[in-house]
Amino acid sequence: MAAFLLGAMLLIVQPQIVPSRPAINSKAETTSQSVQRELLKKTSQKNDFKENIRSNGSCRQLPQTIIIGVRKGGTRALLEMLSLHPDIAAAENEVHFFDWEDHYRNGLQWYINQMPFSYPHQITVEKTPAYFTSPKVPERVHNMNQSMRLLLILRDPSERVLSDYTQVFYNHMQKHKPYPSIEQFLIKDGELNVDYKAINRSLYYIHMQNWLKYFPLDRIHIVDGDKLIKDPFPEIEKVERFLKLSPQINASNFYFNKTKGFYCLRDSGRERCLHESKGRAHPQVDSRLLEKLHEYFHEPNKKFFELVGRTFDWH
Repeated sequence: MAAFLLGAMLLIVQPQIVPSRPAINSKAETTSQSVQRELLKKTSQKNDFKENIRSNGSCRQLPQTIIIGVRKGGTRALLEMLSLHPDIAAAENEVHFFDWEDHYRNGLQWYINQMPFSYPHQITVEKTPAYFTSPKVPERVHNMNQSMRLLLILRDPSERVLSDYTQVFYNHMQKHKPYPSIEQFLIKDGELNVDYKAINRSLYYIHMQNWLKYFPLDRIHIVDGDKLIKDPFPEIEKVERFLKLSPQINASNFYFNKTKGFYCLRDSGRERCLHESKGRAHPQVDSRLLEKLHEYFHEPNKKFFELVGRTFDWH
């Protein structure tokens, strides 16, 4: 009988394993944690937690930070640079949990299964650039964790449009498929084609308004993608402070590769650069067409600056 009572007491006092980082003591954090527990109850199987925990104390957990965008803004570079920090555990691939219905229907436990193993002191980060422009994503992220810290990296909208086209163009070229010139997308009936998806993705103020319905501005850190390209260290320092990380990344972690034309990383003596698909030359565009693009973005950029209380060196 005594053994039975002892066993029952041990079961009662045993801490519950929750695959997410301990919350900060605040009403918002507590609410988010309870939402996560409810979602996990609905989507997990009995053995899921065991499969996500290792004997060394590491486990898969919900991300505490998401790089939400923007597409062709430098999200991969940001993630790679942030991964230099020992307290960061980054998901390797874009998860597309919140914007792809097939993935979202799999439930929160499936989302956890896509995360890397990490230790309790580490911050798990995932990046999916399409999140920023997807209308349904902010509410879904908020429902999971309303205290999430979000990273948004932006570039000059006109440059982002050209990068967007360049990526799709090369994807078609690799498959030996023809693809129209950028002028055929940018011009319609002699005017700028404002229905072009790449242009809509660069209307930052519209998408930002949607995120600000669910997250206060102090939960969204905007990284200047143009500055990250030219001088990455100061931008990464700001990200460290936003995530409340100890300052571990320093200027010696970056070196300029003259052959590639952009900064590469140096980690514990090992040097690595981004994939060759990064930093591709943009197509040549007529200067008058570029001017039309710059003029079109003037007012949307102004609205964005007012929305976030900050200006950027864009055309």
